[in-house]
Amino acid sequence: MDQPEAPKAPDPVATANAQSAANKATAVTQFGLNATNQVTPYGNLNYTQIGKWDDGTPRFQAEQTLSPSQQGLFDLGNQTQTNLGNIGVEQSGRIRDVLGTPFDINAARGTELADINRTFLDPQWARNLDAKKTELFNSGVRPGSQAYNDAMQSLEDQKQRAYNSMFLDSYGQANQAALTERNQPLNEITALLRGSGVSQPNFTNTPTPGVAPTDVIGAQQQSLNQGNLAYQGQLAQNNAMMSGLFGLGKTALGSLPFGGWGV
Repeated sequence: MDQPEAPKAPDPVATANAQSAANKATAVTQFGLNATNQVTPYGNLNYTQIGKWDDGTPRFQAEQTLSPSQQGLFDLGNQTQTNLGNIGVEQSGRIRDVLGTPFDINAARGTELADINRTFLDPQWARNLDAKKTELFNSGVRPGSQAYNDAMQSLEDQKQRAYNSMFLDSYGQANQAALTERNQPLNEITALLRGSGVSQPNFTNTPTPGVAPTDVIGAQQQSLNQGNLAYQGQLAQNNAMMSGLFGLGKTALGSLPFGGWGV
């Protein structure tokens, strides 16, 4: 009776290599399903194989192209940026001069603004003075009295505060005007450096179907388990047969006379 042999365990190196090959094949298939070319009014997106990697895996390239109209705008934008860049280089010396000059308010302009405001304030306060004198006279307060002097001093204080406020406003206006003149060259250069953009293609999300790799390790383990089960079953069957044969032999020996020996 042939003795059954236990199944041999698979070679782990060969199993790992087979699993790696299955994973790589799955990845290539997965990419092939996902690399969907797209066509839009603004441009296209195309996938092409450009060769192979050192291990033989296919090597792909994604190429985006603009539509003719968008390509024309793109070329014009580049030319515009070049022209504006050249102008910016030419004007950089001007910016250097502006930034190299310490900022100082235009005192003459401040004086000019103050003089303009005085043309409105002087007549107003002259009328206020006449009105106050008339008010005091009608109230019986005469020049030289303490009440008259106090009223005139109060009016003068109000006038001084009004003129101080006017001078401060004139200073602020002159300061703002000087800052505007200083910043204007910088603003012009900044504006030159701005250009119109090109509408980029808006590609949609492509389907991403899933592809599971072949479970080489699991298949080999299942095969090994099944082989072990078959081996255990055959071994049990052989043991049962051997036990039966031994039982028959003992029965036959026990039926012989004189303890089992014939005469």
